[in-house]
Amino acid sequence: MEQDFCLDIKNLTTIFKTRKGTVRAVNDLSLSIGKGERIGIVGESGSGKSVTLLSILRLIPYPGEIISGNILFEGKDLFKIHSSDIRKIRGMKISMVFQDPMTTLNPVFRVGEQIRESLAIHGFIQPAHGKRLLGYFFDSQRRKEEYRRVIELMEQVGISMPQSRYLEYPHQFSGGMQQRALIAIALSCNPSLILADEPTTALDVTIQAQILELLKKINAERKTSMVLVTHNLGVANEFCQRIAVMYAGRIVEVGSVESIVQTPLHPYTKGLLNSIPRITKTRQRIEPIPGNVPDLIDLPEGCAFQPRCQWAFDHCKEPVELKDMGKGHWVRCPLNCK
Repeated sequence: MEQDFCLDIKNLTTIFKTRKGTVRAVNDLSLSIGKGERIGIVGESGSGKSVTLLSILRLIPYPGEIISGNILFEGKDLFKIHSSDIRKIRGMKISMVFQDPMTTLNPVFRVGEQIRESLAIHGFIQPAHGKRLLGYFFDSQRRKEEYRRVIELMEQVGISMPQSRYLEYPHQFSGGMQQRALIAIALSCNPSLILADEPTTALDVTIQAQILELLKKINAERKTSMVLVTHNLGVANEFCQRIAVMYAGRIVEVGSVESIVQTPLHPYTKGLLNSIPRITKTRQRIEPIPGNVPDLIDLPEGCAFQPRCQWAFDHCKEPVELKDMGKGHWVRCPLNCK
């Protein structure tokens, strides 16, 4: 019996054409997200995590291009539908929480109005009465309903005194409150899927924990599927049910949080775990991963991680596919795929 997926990504490849050559930011990526699932995509900067999220919503800027793949959502391939139809899905059925709220929120518009804008654009509020004159701006009944919905959303995401905060500008909000406002925008139309691109990176540890707890609560109450992009395996361990480890545009390992953290199989995953500081009675030396992410214009043959891997051998220079190691744990490594 086939599993019921919220989103099914198949063989996604996204490139950027530059003067130096073609950058393969996402390289033949396949990943499925179950309904109500919280999944994390983990990896160093430059691994292709954020580009994957932007590809899902077809928001790749020029000179980027999606050259192959399929993304199935609610029975539709998002790459084959018209651009006007994908605009109806963005914000309505699939929402995104961006990394930096200061560059996402418009500094010259009140926060409450920016939350209301999503409701107005998608026509989420349909009042029983109300006279339409020249559009929704003149529809007093609809505006009242939209205002009520915004106040409700601000309360749900933990923004205190929502009536007065509605009229404030982004610079009057703290970093944590700005991120809560972005989450309110993402939630406004009750989406099936939320894509969160490192939503806690610029926040201190206490606020970070609050934001992750808020997202968990939303997932539990609304059964909203969530994809969390992060470079921090510790954050993914606390928040996610499943983790996909990404390196040089490819998924190198995917499995449940327990299997990835307790029995990592790919050398890159082991390196990420070894570089996390731990509080123990005895001092431990942090072991950084040697070298840097390879040039995506000129990737090494076979496993892209082999120039940095202490266990690399001849077979690492040959192509290797993801192999099922059992219990939903997959790995792309010749050491485990022989």
